[in-house]
Amino acid sequence: MIQSQKRWKISRPDEQLVSTFEKELSIPSVCAKVMVSRGFQTVEEAYNFLHLTKDHIHNPFLLNGMDELVARIFKAIDQQERIMVYGDYDADGITSTTVMMKTLLSMGADVIFKIPNRFIDGYGPSERLFQEAYDEGVRLIITVDNGISGLKPIQFAKDLGMDVIVTDHHEPGEELPVADIIIHPGLKNTSYPFPHLAGVGVAFKVAHALLGEVPKELYYLVAIGTIADLVSLTGENRYFVQQGIKQMNGSNLIAIEALAKVSGIEVPTINEETVGFMFGPRINAVGRLGEAAPGVELFLTEDTADAHAIANMLHEKNKERQAIVKQISDEAIQLIEQAGNIEGPSVIVVGKKDWNPGVLGIVASKLVEKYYRPAIVLGFDEEKQIAKGSARSIEGFHMFKELAKNSDIIPHFGGHPMAAGMTLPLDNVGELRDRLIDQAKACLTDEHLIPVVSIDVPLEMNEITTEAIESLQKLSPFGMDFAKPVYCIENVEVATVRKIGSAQNHVKMELKYGGIALDAIGFGKGELADEISPTAKLSFIGDLQINEWNGRKKPQLMIEDAKSNDWQLFDIRGIRQVNRWLPTIPVEKNVFIAFNEDTVSHFNSLIKEKIWIFADLINHQIKADYVTILDLPNDESSINKLLEYHNWSRVYAHFYGNDSIYFEGLPSREQFKWYFSFLSKRKTFALKKNIHELSKHTGWSQNTINFMSQVFFELNFVRIDNGMLVLNEQLTKSDLSEAPAYKQREKQIKLEQKLLYAPYMELKQWFEERKAVQTVPEEEHLWI
Repeated sequence: MIQSQKRWKISRPDEQLVSTFEKELSIPSVCAKVMVSRGFQTVEEAYNFLHLTKDHIHNPFLLNGMDELVARIFKAIDQQERIMVYGDYDADGITSTTVMMKTLLSMGADVIFKIPNRFIDGYGPSERLFQEAYDEGVRLIITVDNGISGLKPIQFAKDLGMDVIVTDHHEPGEELPVADIIIHPGLKNTSYPFPHLAGVGVAFKVAHALLGEVPKELYYLVAIGTIADLVSLTGENRYFVQQGIKQMNGSNLIAIEALAKVSGIEVPTINEETVGFMFGPRINAVGRLGEAAPGVELFLTEDTADAHAIANMLHEKNKERQAIVKQISDEAIQLIEQAGNIEGPSVIVVGKKDWNPGVLGIVASKLVEKYYRPAIVLGFDEEKQIAKGSARSIEGFHMFKELAKNSDIIPHFGGHPMAAGMTLPLDNVGELRDRLIDQAKACLTDEHLIPVVSIDVPLEMNEITTEAIESLQKLSPFGMDFAKPVYCIENVEVATVRKIGSAQNHVKMELKYGGIALDAIGFGKGELADEISPTAKLSFIGDLQINEWNGRKKPQLMIEDAKSNDWQLFDIRGIRQVNRWLPTIPVEKNVFIAFNEDTVSHFNSLIKEKIWIFADLINHQIKADYVTILDLPNDESSINKLLEYHNWSRVYAHFYGNDSIYFEGLPSREQFKWYFSFLSKRKTFALKKNIHELSKHTGWSQNTINFMSQVFFELNFVRIDNGMLVLNEQLTKSDLSEAPAYKQREKQIKLEQKLLYAPYMELKQWFEERKAVQTVPEEEHLWI
């Protein structure tokens, strides 16, 4: 058995609807299965999804306050008031700021921008920067991608005499700021039909309203911010991202060319993954480590040299960020393991002095990935006696709402169901941890704590072609609420498997079903090579990609997880070097068993784990699902008992032994007859003294002669006196097979033939037959 790392939730799409989509939409079965699994019920609905148009863009004036915003900004431009765009330091905030700046500059506004420094100002509106802006003549502030939770700083700006327009998309609290105008697609009683815009999406709607037409030239900025901020990639957002990627692929935008160069990619290949994993981290890096303004300057500049210089700086900052993340992650894991408080429903709250607040969200994500618990990671400022950091969550724990229940001890926080940022007094960290753990126990179950992977498409091997994989681009872009499909291939044979990579920590396989073969790669899954026994059938989930080499294209599966419900037999017979097979056994799940004391003595210095004599094991409760049988039992019944005690999911068969008799076999009746005649003529025979000469004369081994002598003794043909064989005068006719030694040797030869010398398939079948007749009720089994 191979245990999957996640709970697989497999969707079984309606076959008739799949067939209809396949025919009516002229798409491969793979695409049709994805669409049916994602809830599309009609051909028309599916067609509209595949063919997005500008009709998906909603009227910006459906947003409450948009009329007032347009009037106020036009007034500011007419009266030459200085406007400040106040952004945020992440990719969404940077692109939001850029969209607003480009729009206002094109309208002739006197406009500047400011972005808070997360180390000085923290998240959201900053009184320091508002005062600075006022001193510079600003009389109208427009926040982008922030402001909805900045109650006190916005009141401060109003008290100074400035007007404030808030444009935001973050979760609003119970109390809203005293801004003059609030543009937010998710406020109560709003008439806007799509509440999932990113901050840059809201800024884009403002630009649309101000310009009187869709600013198509800004699609690429909306795409970057929307993807990077992990908002829902459905509805209007989907159209924005699709158009933005097309724009990036086919234009000569100098900022995009510069980002593509430092990321090592070709502009025509840019897709949502490029943005999410290449562009996003580099744009975010400057704001994580210092001032985020260079990110805006990259998108505002019209000078190619400047763009490449800024992109290179972003690239270096990202490398610096990666090193810091690794260091803090390692330290956080060490603190968590030392505390040992992650059993059951709980929330990880971990912090340390001098941790860089700019990367703590990434660290929190890594902790969620490792422990699958909501995680809050804090940097401690002991001089100011505050803790500042980020949170990431799991399904079932609404991070923003759970933090809001603790607003009495967290004066500053904001965010989403799955992520948040906060600042709180250092003395409150312990109490916050205790409260959140209690809250987790109230809303999370043990099932919540096992990662679930939703599988859209169980596939047959004959459906996996390069053409089918290429056609999946029709369904892109993929992202939040429309994730990249996860594919499942069930009960296939692993024809070949080997470890690859310098550290041997990756695995490459060839999967087969019938006459069809498929390559599969598992990065970071090298241990699978040790877990797959011959003839085992496995199920795999993962992503489908096209591997192109020397002009030849082949489909391949990128393995995310694997499992097998069948028990497995691993044949390690004849491998004398223990260091060749021991590393392949997960010893924490395994019990080593021997049937003979000599075996224990032999392996004690080679295996650092406890070795059990099977007879001693009966009264012990040892948790293990795998068993390694080190030596041969004395009889078949011992193996049967071992299989009765527990339904082992893996059996490692070694069967070490130096005294095999299989090839000697049983002496023939002619041999017994000759030996008896030999003894009859002599009446006595000094066996111990003369066995060597007899062996030389007959060509029989000394073991064979000793065995035949033992049979004669047990049948009362001879008696043994100080190494002398003495023929008995009164003989009773007996069959050789009546002697216990003869019976034991027959059994031993048969057992050796099956356990030591049978081919793998015969040995597997032998075990299968015995596992199938287990009769001990489960409650009576020894769970080892």
